Amino acid sequence: MTNGPVLVVTNLDDPTADVVISELHDRGVPVVRFDSGDFPHALSVAATITSDGLDGTLSTPTRKAALRNVRSLYYRRPSGFTFPHLDEQDARFAITQARYGLGGVLASLPDCLYVNHPHQISDAEFKPSGLLRAAESEFLVPPTLITSDPAAVRSFITEHGPTIYKPLWAPLYLVDGEAEAVKVAEVAADEITDAVAGTVHLFQQRVDKVADARVTVIGDEIFPVRIDSDLLDWRTDYDKLKYSVPNLPSGLDASMLHYLARYGLVFGAFDFAIDAEGRWWFLECNPSGQWAWLEPETGLPMIATMADLLERKTQ
Repeated sequence: MTNGPVLVVTNLDDPTADVVISELHDRGVPVVRFDSGDFPHALSVAATITSDGLDGTLSTPTRKAALRNVRSLYYRRPSGFTFPHLDEQDARFAITQARYGLGGVLASLPDCLYVNHPHQISDAEFKPSGLLRAAESEFLVPPTLITSDPAAVRSFITEHGPTIYKPLWAPLYLVDGEAEAVKVAEVAADEITDAVAGTVHLFQQRVDKVADARVTVIGDEIFPVRIDSDLLDWRTDYDKLKYSVPNLPSGLDASMLHYLARYGLVFGAFDFAIDAEGRWWFLECNPSGQWAWLEPETGLPMIATMADLLERKTQ
């Protein structure tokens, strides 16, 4: 284990990263925080690749990290590379060089614990793959259709009953200058039009749920939180939510650890729907999910556990 710094890769507005960094600072653990959007004006890299491996430095205006000594990398939600001073063609070239150059260096740090590795994050963000891995991990998974065929959707709804639409990825839209996400919504067969053929969509049998659960896995530690509300998607109104700490159904802990291991992840934020019979239905696992707001609501020691992981106290 190294005594070097923890790299935190995220955007400027990330309260989850803020509390973890504060905890690491209190422990005397050095931290270098940056956003890929800082490159190149406030971030630089000089990496040497030899037969001995990767060496060199990464520098911000206030910090410098020896690449060989990085103990862990906490990859959260960086904003991405931009080159606004260049024309479109040159910017496109510069972005690809930065992605495969700086991004490639950050993905190749020796003896570094990744929470999580950016390549594994990318793999795990594909919902079809995640649902298949969930079934392999012995979760209950609602019947799901991924299609661009309107007739297939109508047939699915006829067969499976109440059905919800989910975006396969959740880009933000600007509506009157305000950022909004595409919402999960229930759909009926007579609402399905030929517009479905315009792209690929995800439809899923609606679970007749009595509550939701967010289960945060940090290393080998598992933190379940039950979320009670009357919302189809609890993320649409946090003021309506009530939290409690439930007991996990038998075997669910092993399924979550198996799921993460299949992707090579050491962190995951799992979402479940709980039905009236007490069954937990897998909805998704976010490899970069939010979790820090749950600690003051429940008292679960998630911040300290994440700091332990990044400090490599338990690895």
